Amino acid sequence: MLFAFQRRVVFAALLAVGLALAQDASSPQRKTSTPYTGDLSIFDSPGRDDRLQVNRVMDILGIGPGKNVADIGAGSGWFTVRAARRVTETGKVYAVDINAEAIRYIEDRAKKEHLSNVKAVLSKTDDAQIPADAVDAVLLLKTYHEVEKPVVLLRNLRASLRVGAKVGIIDRNGNGENHGVAKDVVAREAAEAGYELIAQYDFVKGDKMDYFLVFALKPQ
Repeated sequence: MLFAFQRRVVFAALLAVGLALAQDASSPQRKTSTPYTGDLSIFDSPGRDDRLQVNRVMDILGIGPGKNVADIGAGSGWFTVRAARRVTETGKVYAVDINAEAIRYIEDRAKKEHLSNVKAVLSKTDDAQIPADAVDAVLLLKTYHEVEKPVVLLRNLRASLRVGAKVGIIDRNGNGENHGVAKDVVAREAAEAGYELIAQYDFVKGDKMDYFLVFALKPQ
């Protein structure tokens, strides 16, 4: 009789676990925006440097001569070329994008601008495809809201980060599908992926709708 009771308890526990897994698997994924595939030159609008205060962003991320940087969701390479000049020929910039056309665009741009320290990388939706222990700083500039699997992407990124590396995310508050995502959602997903929020700013746009979050790996 006791054995039969124990079997029922075990069966009930297994059933509960199975139901929980099924619910988790069927739960809807967070809404994201459709990745941009249009005219890439629109990202080079006049005055964007000043509006986003890109030099201040690079200062905060510790981007300087000799550093290696990843620009995830590089698009036209707007940030890539600025970072490449900042790190000089002693550093490197990985221009990462899932759009093959963007990769070709960046490769052509780097040639025209004589930037031999730019490495264009065609990535996967859940993996930036950056070598291990390769980068000192990462920036996702107005890209995070388009990332299909943000937690998996950030987890996979961890192996590419050097000691002390910083990961910056600049985005706009929104619901995920309107080309923005709430900063609390970003912070929660980053924490789930093994990061801690070390700084946050709102200087990147005058309307205060944009935010700049800086993450580092959680201490082991």
